[in-house]
Amino acid sequence: MRKLLVYLKSYKKECILAPLFKLLEASFELIVPLVMASIIDSGIGLNDRPHIFRMGAVLVLLAVIGLTCAISAQYFAAKAAVGFATKLRYSLFSHIEELSFNELDTIGTSTLITRMTSDINQVQSGVNMVLRLFLRSPFIVFGAMIMAFTVNVTGAIVFVVTIPLLSLVVFSVMFFSIPLFRKVQSGLDAVLGHTRENLGGARVIRAFNKEAAETEEFNESNDFLTRMQMVVGRISTLMNPLTYIIINAATLAVIWIGGKEVYFGVITRGEVVALVNYMSQILVELVKLANLIILINKAIACGNRIGEILEVHPSVCTPAVGGNKSASSAETPVMKDGMPVPTVEFSHVCMTYQGSAEEALTDINLVVEKGQTVGIIGGTGSGKSSVVNLIPRFYDVSAGSVRVDGKDVREYDLTELRERVGVVMQKAVLFQGTIADNLRWGKPDATEEELWRAIEVAQATDVVKGKAKASGDGKSDSDGLDYWIEQGGRNLSGGQKQRLTIARAIVKDPDILILDDSASALDFATDARLRAALRTLQKDKTIFIVSQRTSSIQFADKILVMDDGEAVGLGTHEELLESCEVYREIYESQFKKEDREVQHA
Repeated sequence: MRKLLVYLKSYKKECILAPLFKLLEASFELIVPLVMASIIDSGIGLNDRPHIFRMGAVLVLLAVIGLTCAISAQYFAAKAAVGFATKLRYSLFSHIEELSFNELDTIGTSTLITRMTSDINQVQSGVNMVLRLFLRSPFIVFGAMIMAFTVNVTGAIVFVVTIPLLSLVVFSVMFFSIPLFRKVQSGLDAVLGHTRENLGGARVIRAFNKEAAETEEFNESNDFLTRMQMVVGRISTLMNPLTYIIINAATLAVIWIGGKEVYFGVITRGEVVALVNYMSQILVELVKLANLIILINKAIACGNRIGEILEVHPSVCTPAVGGNKSASSAETPVMKDGMPVPTVEFSHVCMTYQGSAEEALTDINLVVEKGQTVGIIGGTGSGKSSVVNLIPRFYDVSAGSVRVDGKDVREYDLTELRERVGVVMQKAVLFQGTIADNLRWGKPDATEEELWRAIEVAQATDVVKGKAKASGDGKSDSDGLDYWIEQGGRNLSGGQKQRLTIARAIVKDPDILILDDSASALDFATDARLRAALRTLQKDKTIFIVSQRTSSIQFADKILVMDDGEAVGLGTHEELLESCEVYREIYESQFKKEDREVQHA
C-alpha cells in the first residue's frame, strides 16, 4: 500500500490543507461547550438577556466558521482522493495493457476487472476518510479531555478512566471483526464470481436444464456469505450498547461529582454541562475512529491487491538493447549467402505455458518463404494456435527461435513487429463503434476504397450493405459503413463478426497475415470464396491459415500437421495424403469416399 502513495505526490497541498481545516473545525467545536457554559451561568443564571444573545451570536459564528472549514476540508480531501484514484487507475490500466498473454492468462480477467473497479474505489474512500478524520478524531478525544481539566480537575478524572475503557471496547470489537470482514469479502467474491459465471453461461445452463443445480450452488455460496455477515454483525452490534453503557455511566459520574462540586461552590452548573458535552464528543469521535480504522484496513487490503498487480512484470517486452524501432527495419537482412531470407522460420521451437508442467510445443521446425500460404491443421488442443501466436510474440519460446525476415522476434521492437503482422483471432472480437471505426483499427487513415476492397475480399459486402446507419430522421445510409456495432458485436451473428475481423486485418495491409481458425462460423461456399479472394490478394504477403477443415487449407503451398504439440507432417495436400496418417484420417473423416474420388478426378 505504501508504494501507491506515490500517486498522491501531485496533491501535497490538498493533503496538508484537508487535515488542517478539519483540525480548525475541531478546535471551534471544542469551544462550543465553554460558550454553552457561559450562557447557562452568566446568561440564564443571572437573567442577562444581552449576554445570551451575544453568546448565541458567537455560537452561530462558530457554526458558520466550522461549516466553512468542514466544506473546505471535504473539498481538498475529495480532490486529493479522486485525483489519486484517477492516476492509480490510469497507471493500473496502462500496466495491464503492457502485460503479456502469459500474465493475463495466469491472473484472470475477472480479477483484473475487480482491481480496476471496486478495489480502487475502496482505496479512494480510504484516502478520503483518512484525510478528513485520521487527525480530527484523536484531536477531539484528547482535546476534550484536556479541556475538561481546564474546567474541573476532579471531574476530568472521569475522562482519564473512561477513555481507556472506551478504547478497549472499540478496539476489541475491531480486533475480532476485521479478520471476519476479510472472510466476508472472500465470500462476496465467491458470490460475484458465481453470478458472473452464470450470466456468461446463461444459454448453456438453460440448454442443459441446469437452473436448479446452479441455483442450489449459488444458495450455498450465498448462505455462507449470509452466515459470515451475521457473525460480523453480532460482534459489531456489541459496540453501541457497551460504549453507551460506559459513556452513560461516565456521564452519571460526571453529574454526581459535578453536583457535589456545585453544592460546595467549586464549579458552576454550566461547567457541569460542558463536562457532559465533552463526554458526548469523545463517544462520537471514538465510534467514528473505530469505523475509520475498519475502512482503512479494507483500503489497505485492496491497495495491497492492486500493488500485487503492479508488481507483475510482463514476460514479453521490447529488448533494451538492439531492439530499437529505428534500427530494426534497417538491420533486417533481405539476402543471406546469395539466397532470399525466409519470411518466417521456426528452428527447434519448444514452448511451455506458464504454470504448465508439460510442453505445449515440442521441436517445431518450419521455413516459410515470402508469398507462400501455410496451412496448419490438427485436432483440438494439438497446438495450432500456439504456433502462430509465437510469430507476433504473444508468447515467447522456451527453447529454439522464431525468426521473421532472418531476425529473432525477441530482438524486434514489439510495436514494429506487430505492425508487420495482421492477426485474426480464433474468437472474433469487435468493439463498440461504427463498422468503419472497427475496420480502421490497424490503419486509421484508410480510405473508403481500401475499406471496401478489404470487405470484398473478406466476403462481407452483403453484411455491410445490408446494415443501415441509425440516424435521427429514421433514414438509412446505403453504404452501411456507419452502422453502429454494439459492445462485443452483440448485434451481429458469429459469421458476420468473423468476416468483419478478417476485413479489419486486411485493411491493415500486413506483410504476414494470420487467420487463426477465423472461418469456423462460415459455410463451405463462403469459405471457398474467401480462400479464392485471399489468393488474388496474396502477391508478396505470407499467409498462415489455421483450420480444422482440410478444405480450407488443401490448396496451401505448405501444410503443417500438428498432433499433441508436435509436428507430425509437413508438405502439400497430396504429399500428406500419402505420407501422414493423421492428416489422412482428418481428411477422410470430413469427406465421403465418392467426394474424394470426384476431387482426385
